[in-house]
Amino acid sequence: MRTSRSLLLLPALCLSLAAQTPGLGFDPANLDRSVKPGDDFYAYAVGGWLKRTTLPADKSRYGAFEEVEERNSAVLQGIFDELAQRKGLKRGTPEQQVADFFASGMDEALLEKLGAAPLQADLKRLEALTDAKALAPVLADLNDLGLPGPFSFYVGQDAKASTRHLAYLGQSGLGLPDRDYYLKDDARSQAIRAKYQEHVADMLRLAGDTKAPESAKAILALETKLAQLSWSRTELRDPQKRYNLKTLVQLGELAPGFDWEGYFKARKLEVKELCVSQPSFFEGFGKLAVETSPATWGTYLRWHLVRSRAAALPKAFGEASFAFYGTFLNGTPQQEPRWKRVKNAVDMGIGHSLGQLYVKKAFPPEAKAKIRELVENVRAAFKTRIEAVPWMQPETKVKAIQKLQAFGVKVGYPDVWKTYGFDIKRDDFYGNLGRAAAWRVAENKAKLGQPIDRAEWGMTPPTVNAYYSPTMNEIVFPAGILQPPFFDAKADDAVNYGAIGWVIAHEMTHGFDDSGSQFDHEGNLKSWWTDADRKAYAARTDLIVKQFDAYEALKGEFINGRMTLGENISDLGGLKVAFAAYQRSLKGKPSPVIAGFPGEQRFFVGSAQVWRNHIRDAALSVRLKTDVHSPGKHRVIGPLSNLPEFHQAFGVKEGEPMFRAEAVRPVIW
Repeated sequence: MRTSRSLLLLPALCLSLAAQTPGLGFDPANLDRSVKPGDDFYAYAVGGWLKRTTLPADKSRYGAFEEVEERNSAVLQGIFDELAQRKGLKRGTPEQQVADFFASGMDEALLEKLGAAPLQADLKRLEALTDAKALAPVLADLNDLGLPGPFSFYVGQDAKASTRHLAYLGQSGLGLPDRDYYLKDDARSQAIRAKYQEHVADMLRLAGDTKAPESAKAILALETKLAQLSWSRTELRDPQKRYNLKTLVQLGELAPGFDWEGYFKARKLEVKELCVSQPSFFEGFGKLAVETSPATWGTYLRWHLVRSRAAALPKAFGEASFAFYGTFLNGTPQQEPRWKRVKNAVDMGIGHSLGQLYVKKAFPPEAKAKIRELVENVRAAFKTRIEAVPWMQPETKVKAIQKLQAFGVKVGYPDVWKTYGFDIKRDDFYGNLGRAAAWRVAENKAKLGQPIDRAEWGMTPPTVNAYYSPTMNEIVFPAGILQPPFFDAKADDAVNYGAIGWVIAHEMTHGFDDSGSQFDHEGNLKSWWTDADRKAYAARTDLIVKQFDAYEALKGEFINGRMTLGENISDLGGLKVAFAAYQRSLKGKPSPVIAGFPGEQRFFVGSAQVWRNHIRDAALSVRLKTDVHSPGKHRVIGPLSNLPEFHQAFGVKEGEPMFRAEAVRPVIW
């Protein structure tokens, strides 16, 4: 890479010139030139945006992701408006399904008229809970409707035999965001529990509970017991600890207080063996099942029914739910407009029908082709990086490259669209939500004993996100995120590689993070590293843990370096690989200079600008406890401070904050 000039030495004229230069790929007004890149690159790259952008009243966080979400929402709003003008839509078509689902959610007058009546049929199911034996069939009934309970059940790929489906049991059942909210005794945690109990009482009172305060107290007590049994989020990241294959007989011996055979019989499932993700949780749950009275279980399940269906009930339910989860917990003063909330419900309920209409408006075929080209260039750069690392033995490198080459890639939208086998009514929002949830459950249950569908998507096309699946060994990029500032087919390559290239390489690197690296090229949880390589890898990742543990994101609140390790590994490795891919795309030629910005600098500015955001302190506090991703600011300053490529591009010197000494600098790929 050629030596680049520091932007600090460029004349001020560059800003006005760049603003008029096509293809630059970022707005130079987003920069804060008063900050040296070597002091705080996040503040330098997005400080101008931070200063001129205010946090909307209906957002807990607002940044590049939310900007794309807003633009996607505008596209979807146009679709809803267009469909509302059309008459006689053919039943079963995506147009009819989307139009009627959306219209049902927007009919607030009907929702107010119906009141809590739609709840009654589901609440009536709880009347069968008269003794301890009835808990299993009642839970089975509720779970088949997509309603939550004290544990989760789903069918997924067998982590150690990825060509087959396996039944999984997992811990669940909490109304607060994390188990620690129930277990910590600091003043803030105590205040949250007290407010939560008030909120539960308010919601139950709206649903007709005449003893709501007593009910709320019992619910908090039961959820606290479930929290005491629950594993921490850091423990949940270990795939080996989560894989505990048991027969139905062994599950009964582990948790004899619950009728597992009766539960699966009621769900019409023939389960011979299953993975119990957290054995100690279920051992404790088996005792709770008999120690807790049927009346208390009924009260607990009534609360979670009301909580999960609040969006389809009168305005008072939604306002009460938002007052606690939105305003009190996350500091957001105002709800989003109703049409956006209904849009989200439509996407969750019939995302493929909505997605078909979305991609016609927002994702042309040429964009898909360009992304696939980017993916393959990133893959080639990653292969070169693996071949070059000095700490990995040749036999492990061969297997790592085998895994990399085996990555499946999905871009934009599915080749075959999913169809929905349930009725969508224009005057039944509660029913539409319920039928959609029940259909998802039935679809998932039907996988047991069936071949793996490798064409299946885990996200809908309008989603502003991406993912890596370790059992499928695939990377997936919905059309929703393949929009500016993440990707612009007309923009400069440097910025595209810094933004969406980083996202692509980040997802690839998940295949080699502390968790994903335990899966082989076929998606099986299987050791393929030499002991020496695994030890060398752990020594490097431990440096990442120490680095992020030291970041105080809020006064007195630090990032959990172990909980966020997988994402931090993928940010660091992904950024390095994406930069190598950009260099590869130059084919040995110097990077073009646009408006005075060399390509190397544009790459890093582009990468930083996708993480720009404002976030409320309360929301950040919640994320520090629950989110495996580090805050946006630290996703920039953390990995960049470790990269010699960044130091060279901006002339960052040893001793500056953005230059980490080699002794503490993690180097993996």
